[in-house]
Amino acid sequence: MKILVTVKEVAQVDDEFDIDGLDVDDRYLDYDLNEWDDYAVEEAVQLSETHDSEEQSSSGNRAEPDDDVEVVTVTIGPERSEETIRMALAKGADRAVRIWDDAIADTQFLDVSTKADLLAAVVEEEAPDLVLSGVQADDDSFGATGVALAERVGFQWAAVVNHLDQDVDANVSNVRRELEGGIEELTEVDGPAVLTIQTGINEPRYASLRGIRQAQRKPLDVQSLDDLGVDDSVVDSPVDLTSMYEPESEGDAVVWEGSPEETAGELAEFLRNKGVVEG
Repeated sequence: MKILVTVKEVAQVDDEFDIDGLDVDDRYLDYDLNEWDDYAVEEAVQLSETHDSEEQSSSGNRAEPDDDVEVVTVTIGPERSEETIRMALAKGADRAVRIWDDAIADTQFLDVSTKADLLAAVVEEEAPDLVLSGVQADDDSFGATGVALAERVGFQWAAVVNHLDQDVDANVSNVRRELEGGIEELTEVDGPAVLTIQTGINEPRYASLRGIRQAQRKPLDVQSLDDLGVDDSVVDSPVDLTSMYEPESEGDAVVWEGSPEETAGELAEFLRNKGVVEG
C-alpha cells in the first residue's frame, strides 16, 4: 500500500514585523512544517508501523517489501523547504517529492486550484492507495486543497477527520469526522481516497537524532512542471494579491505589573471608570 501525504512549509511571523511590498519582510519569518500536516504525517507513519507489525506477527518474519506500507510526502516549495521535508522523513516517511519550477517561483500567488492541479499530477504518477492532507494551512487557512485534489483525481474523500481505522488489505477507511455544531459523523470511505486530517487525531512524534541522520539518505525527488507533464499555464490564476497591510487595532490592552495585592486596586478602579462595576 502507498500513502501520499501532502505537506506544506509555512511561515511563522514575529510579533513585530515590517511589510515589504506585498509580503512580510523575510527577516521576520521563520519556516516550519504546517501543524495540520504534521498530524497527517504521523497518521500515515502509524498506519505503516501498525501494518508492518501485524504482518510480522502473523508471519513470524519481517514483512515482505510488497506487503509494506510506503509513505511518500509531496510539497510545493523552493529549495529552502527541503529542511522541512527532511523533518517529515526523519519522523518516518520513506521518501519525498518536491515540486518547483521557475514558473512557480515567478508566480505572485498560488491559489487552491493551482495547488490541486500540481498535486494531482503527482497523484497520477505515484498512484497512491490513500492520500492524507492537513485540514488547512497555518498561513492562508483556506481549508480547501485536499477536497479540491480529490475532485481533480476522482477519489472519494472525507474532510476534517479526527479518527481513522484503516483496513489496509481492503483499502477501506473507517473515519470519524467533525461537522458543524459539534456533530460528528461516522462513515466508511472506499479507496483510493483523500482524507483531510484534523489536529488532535494523534500525538505527532519528535524527530529522533537517528531519524534525522537517516532522513539525509532518503530519496527526495525534485519535479519541475515539465517532469510532471504540466503546462506553464497551470500557474495562471484569477486571484491577485493587491495589497498587504497590518490591520489597525480596535482597542488597546491595559497591563498592570506587580503582585495581585498591588494591582487589584488598580483593576477595580479601571472597572469602575468603565462602568462595569459600581463604586
